[in-house]
Amino acid sequence: MARVVVDVMLKPEILDPQGQAVQRALPRLGFEGISDVRQGKRFELEVDGPVDEAALARIHELAESFLANTVIEDFTVKVEEVAEAAK
Repeated sequence: MARVVVDVMLKPEILDPQGQAVQRALPRLGFEGISDVRQGKRFELEVDGPVDEAALARIHELAESFLANTVIEDFTVKVEEVAEAAK
């Protein structure tokens, strides 16, 4: 079994009001030295069976058509191996 992670972020040229709100709040909370914050989404997909080129292509299609709004968001797809649970 493998985990495929899809990270979705606003494109750099798109205003991120939620990230800006967090960035402005940080000094009031005692966190100094953070110059920018961008908010995004993370999807973890548990995949049965091997993650081959066909599976990755299908997940890329899923991300492009359903998980991300590609007009304003970029996404990355990466595979993370999942350790089997101890029996």
